[in-house]
Amino acid sequence: MSKVVIIGAGFAGHTAALYLGSALGKRHEITVVNKYDYFLFIPSLVWVGVGHMKPEKTYFKLAPVYRKVHVNFVHGSATEVHPDEQFVVAQRAGDGEKVKLDYDYLIIATGPKLNFEGTKNLGPHHGFTHSICTLDHAVQTRDKYLELLERMKKGEKFKIVIGTGHPAATCQGAAFEYLSNIHKDLVKKGLRDKAELVWFSNEPKLGDFGVKGIEIKKNGRLLTSEDWLRDIFSQYDIKWEIQKGAYAVDEKTIYWEDLQGNRGETSYDFAMLIPQFLGSPMKYLDRDGNDISSKVVNKAGLVLVDAIYGLDYEQLEQNPDAWPAVYQNPTYKNIFAAGIAFAPPGPISRPSVNPNGLSITPAPPRTGMVSGIIGRIVAKNVIDLIKRGRMTHAERMSEMFAACIASMGDSLWDGEAGIMIIYPVVPDMRKYPNEMGRDNFVTHMELGLAGAWMKRMIHTTFMWKFQARPGWSIIPE
Repeated sequence: MSKVVIIGAGFAGHTAALYLGSALGKRHEITVVNKYDYFLFIPSLVWVGVGHMKPEKTYFKLAPVYRKVHVNFVHGSATEVHPDEQFVVAQRAGDGEKVKLDYDYLIIATGPKLNFEGTKNLGPHHGFTHSICTLDHAVQTRDKYLELLERMKKGEKFKIVIGTGHPAATCQGAAFEYLSNIHKDLVKKGLRDKAELVWFSNEPKLGDFGVKGIEIKKNGRLLTSEDWLRDIFSQYDIKWEIQKGAYAVDEKTIYWEDLQGNRGETSYDFAMLIPQFLGSPMKYLDRDGNDISSKVVNKAGLVLVDAIYGLDYEQLEQNPDAWPAVYQNPTYKNIFAAGIAFAPPGPISRPSVNPNGLSITPAPPRTGMVSGIIGRIVAKNVIDLIKRGRMTHAERMSEMFAACIASMGDSLWDGEAGIMIIYPVVPDMRKYPNEMGRDNFVTHMELGLAGAWMKRMIHTTFMWKFQARPGWSIIPE
């Protein structure tokens, strides 16, 4: 009997658990460790954050789902990994009891550590800004936003700044979606004239989104995501400030450096800024208790996998095979990483360093659909190794298709959404020798009501899939 431990139950970890449990759970031991006892559908937190969806619509308890697919569940946090002896130490939530979990295969899919500490006074706990990265954050953000609405109804005006709160932050898409939903909500409530909306981002250009931007052919001409977003923001009367890395905030001001090396300030009354994402902090120890983290993770705590590290951007851009295919640690072949937990070989967007030496570069996004795909690949390969002794599945992000639907109002009657389809996620200049390195026939952008219906359909179908309901496995990641 083989033992598989999965740390984390987000898109990547939970997807892996469903496949492993269904294929192996009756004959082998599959265990998931997660700090929350529920699965959270994070993409819908943008709706929670404006009061358009009840929080309980975005999550469900994990234990009943795992019972259906023969997976054990530990509600707690993994604190130590012992790769030589092949066990994980977890601390149970509630009583703090330490649990030792032996494994033959380990999948690390922890999602990010939200590095609010990386920007002085950032975040909802010990700072002045808001977040939609967790359920508690989104509820707190909603409550503050609804307070602002009541004050707007009395005639007060506010400056609302949405975007990224660190020079190396990612997840610009989620911030853009939240900003668009605020705009639509204010329009519907007749309060749009009471708010100045500002997009604040570390992107080198508008519409970069950490993926080098998007370019498509439409009506015989090239259209870029920069053009697309510029049109949307102009239409919505949203101002933008890009190429800026926040290094501190206070109650009314964001302090930043830009790509030219200038320092400046942006005032605000309400701000939702996405923090930097780091790897989840865990100890990696050898038989004698010595730290061996350098064999497993990089300095940011992200798991080293079968990527080619150390290439400069030009080399990486010309070698899409530098991106990992099976997400396997090179030192410990029975350790895999999925989703945000794996260490990418570098950025997708061109890195920028200002004259002061500050890197202002979006990190590559590895959330949502990408996380789910990688979770499935890793799970299928662990299944292969247990059943056949060899892996048969591989997919690099330079071979991967991804779709993002950013809602701009959730109404199925007068809402809309921006649909962005990218293939491949990481550009492949060898196969697609154009400026973006992508297939212009498949890569696409569209804005309209159909997107709002698709966004709601995705919420419904994925909540069905993730609860392992009948037919879950035919719903693609």
